[in-house]
Amino acid sequence: MKFQTPHSVEDAVAILVADPDARVLAGGTDLLVRLRAGHMTPSAVVDIKRINGMRDITSENGGWRIGAGVACAEMGEHAALKADYPGVVEGAELIGSTQVQGRCTVVGNLCNAGPAGDSVPALVAAGATVRVAGPNGTRDVDVIDIPTAPGKTSLKEGEFVTSVFLPARAANSSDAYLRFIPRTEMDIAVVGCAVNLTLDDAGVVTAASMSLGAVGPKVKQVDASALVGSTCDDAAVEALAAAATAAATPIDDKRGTIAFRKDVSGVLAKRAARAAYTRAKGAST
Repeated sequence: MKFQTPHSVEDAVAILVADPDARVLAGGTDLLVRLRAGHMTPSAVVDIKRINGMRDITSENGGWRIGAGVACAEMGEHAALKADYPGVVEGAELIGSTQVQGRCTVVGNLCNAGPAGDSVPALVAAGATVRVAGPNGTRDVDVIDIPTAPGKTSLKEGEFVTSVFLPARAANSSDAYLRFIPRTEMDIAVVGCAVNLTLDDAGVVTAASMSLGAVGPKVKQVDASALVGSTCDDAAVEALAAAATAAATPIDDKRGTIAFRKDVSGVLAKRAARAAYTRAKGAST
């Protein structure tokens, strides 16, 4: 097995095109575990962290460009990013343990295409995109369109994700991410829920988005229009919860039944909406 350390996107793409059995390493917290367990035996590991920009969080067009090699802990330490997108950072900081967060990346979490990935629902609710590099150049893709099924992505041969882009924040906007797990820490989400809101100066919701994780083969976007035109009052929040429950299509497994997961989807939708609303009004939760 080779260990490759390209210094440019073009070099990385060339390696991946020449060797379809090579695998990209960003943080490595999943890849190295699978290697040790014998679940995969790639011909080469391509470490992208030495490529310029892969470890950077930069302001771009009023939003944020997050390199594919940025660790989740580094996102949590970036005050301006956390102020703009606290929900996105919440999801990133729930992956694994403190030690894992020092290495893992949201791009790796996304490209693993696990239905219960904690960082993905908030990215989807935020309208985030990723930049994909490949033999035909680069293309920008909505985060929701990268996973196609458990463990499967829409990436083509020779392609890899170089960064995530979070769009510019409108005034009076914020988000929140919550999950339910059986234990207090370091567990896989039974249900995850992200809500992203924009308010007018009177505190009325003018735009809302919501997504659910762990209740389908990939993250689900849910109609959050019940909140638009409201001040996140009880009736609006209950309608949002009903939409979340209806949209959830979970399975029965050892971590929860279908009925339980659908009910929890509604509960988390209400809590996440209220947290996002409070933040959007400028208060901390």
